[in-house]
Amino acid sequence: MVPEEKNINSAVLVIEDDQIISSLLEHILTRRGYEVHVARDGRAASAMIEELEPPQLILLDVMLPFSDGFELLQQIRLKKNWSEIPIIMLTSKGQEKDIVRAFDAGANDYIVKPFQPEELVARVRRFVK
Repeated sequence: MVPEEKNINSAVLVIEDDQIISSLLEHILTRRGYEVHVARDGRAASAMIEELEPPQLILLDVMLPFSDGFELLQQIRLKKNWSEIPIIMLTSKGQEKDIVRAFDAGANDYIVKPFQPEELVARVRRFVK
């Protein structure tokens, strides 16, 4: 059993359309003390980007309804106060061209699903101090 960690004022925005994966991510991160906001499609994510205070980190899927992860990545990088937020792409798209495209578009890290929970938490910790 993993001990709970305290990460006061560490908000993470999870943009993931798969209900099971988004719930798993929310559980994993909440248990470790992160405040988690979840958007389950591109439209909801776009609205949250416009309305929320900037989080400390974004976990972003590529394949989403309404807007894909690359469109959202561009929106985030163009928005004042959001442009420097670390973004970890979390997707089943594991081809080299997709990974390169994500890094070229401004992603800070890239994890291919299925992911290992402790590896994901370690990568989140790298960006959220």
